[in-house]
Amino acid sequence: MGQVGEKEGMTAGSYWEATAGAIKEDRQLVGDARFDVAIIGAGYTGLSAALKLAACGVSVCVLDARRVGWGASGRNGGFCCFGGTKRNYPDLVRQYGLDETRRFVAYQCEAMDLVGERLASWDVDAARHSRGEVYLAHRPKDFEGFAPEAEYLNSNFGLGARVLSREEAARRGLSGPEFHGAMHVPQGFALHPLRYVLALAGKVRNLGARIFAHSEVTSMKREGSDWRLVTRLGSVRAPRVLLAGNAYSREGAPAWLSGRLLPVMSSILVTRPLSDDELSEQGWTSGLMAADTRTLLHYFRLMPDRRFLFGTRGGIFETPEALKRMQMRGRADFERMFPAWANVETEYAWHGHVALNRNRTAFTGPVPGMDGVFASLAYHGSGVAMASLCGEKVGGMILGQVKPQDLPLVLGSAPRKFPLPALRQLYLLGAYGWYGIRDR
Repeated sequence: MGQVGEKEGMTAGSYWEATAGAIKEDRQLVGDARFDVAIIGAGYTGLSAALKLAACGVSVCVLDARRVGWGASGRNGGFCCFGGTKRNYPDLVRQYGLDETRRFVAYQCEAMDLVGERLASWDVDAARHSRGEVYLAHRPKDFEGFAPEAEYLNSNFGLGARVLSREEAARRGLSGPEFHGAMHVPQGFALHPLRYVLALAGKVRNLGARIFAHSEVTSMKREGSDWRLVTRLGSVRAPRVLLAGNAYSREGAPAWLSGRLLPVMSSILVTRPLSDDELSEQGWTSGLMAADTRTLLHYFRLMPDRRFLFGTRGGIFETPEALKRMQMRGRADFERMFPAWANVETEYAWHGHVALNRNRTAFTGPVPGMDGVFASLAYHGSGVAMASLCGEKVGGMILGQVKPQDLPLVLGSAPRKFPLPALRQLYLLGAYGWYGIRDR
C-alpha cells in the first residue's frame, strides 16, 4: 500500500483492515496435495465457489498469493451494486437482444440479493446502509440525459429509477458545487467489504475446505487427467481448476490468462468522523452510496460512523512516486467537490486493482481449450455482488448442476487478448487522457 503523509493526521493503510477485527492467517501450502477442485484466488469469487463445492461434499482447496481478502475483495469501496460491465444497456440490447439484457439485469439484482441474504443469515456486522445508489450529474448536459435514461431503465427493466433536480437532491442531503441533479436507483447497498469476505472464508473453513495463504501459483500444467499447480513450497493436483484471481491473477499461470486482463488502479481515502456542523455546512448528510457521471468516475459515501469515503479511478503505474501523485490527485478532487471539508483530515488512504478486459464484460464459464478449467473474472470495478453470484454459479458448473447457457449470454464470452498486450499500460495512458478531455 502506498505511503501518504501529505497532510496532518494521515496514516497509510486501509480503513477496512483497521476495523475488521482479527484476520485469520491460513497456513502456507507445504508439500504435495490432491483435491477434487483447486481454486486460485481467495476473494469473493473463489470463496463463493468453494462454499458451493464444499457444501456438496467436494474436496476443495483455495490458493492465494497473500491471504483471504488481500486483493480487491478486501480493498474496494464497499458498493454492493450493479456491475460486471462497462457497456451501457442499449449497447447490450443491440448485441444480445432485449430479453438477454433483461436476464443480465435480473442476474445483477439476484447477485445483490445473495449478498444481503448472506449477511443476514450469517449475522455479519457489515455496517450495511444505503437503499440503492445515486448518480450525480457533474455537468448540466448529463442531468438532461437522466430523464430519458430513467424512463429507459424503468420501462425495459422495471428498476424504479427516479430523477432528482439539483434543489431536490440538496434537500435530501446530496449537495455539492459540481452536482447538477441526480438519478436514484433503489437497488443495492453499502457494506464493510472485508468483514463480508472474512465471514465468507469462515463458512468455507467450517465446511472442511482448505485455504492456503502465501501460496502463489507460479505454474500450471496438465499431468494425465489432472492439472498440477505449483507453488513456492508445494503443489496441488486436481482434475478441475477455477481461475478466480481477477485483477491479481499471475499472467502465465496458466498461459491462457496472458494478455486477456487489464488491471487498473483505484484509490480510496477515508476521513476522520465528521461533526453535525461540518455535514450541514457542506450540505451532504445522506447515507446513500454515490458516484458522479464522469468516465473517470468518483465514488463516495458517508459511512455509519460519519467518516466520508471518497474513491477515484485513473492510476496506471505503481511506483511510490506515482502512487503518491495519485493519492494527491484524489485528495485535490475531494477538496474541490466538497470544499467545506477542505481542512478535514484524511485518516486512511490505500489503493487496489480493478480488472477490465477487451470485451468490457465479465466472463464466467469454462476456459476454451482447457478441459476441466473454469474462470470467473473481469467485473470492471463493481464485483462485490457479481463476484459472489458468479462464484456460486461457476461452482455449480464444476459440479455439473449449472450449464453455461443457464447464465446470461452477456457473461458467456471468453475475454479476447489485447493486441500487443505488452503495450496495455500505454493504451490506458492514452485512454485516460482522452477520458479526461471528455469529462470536462
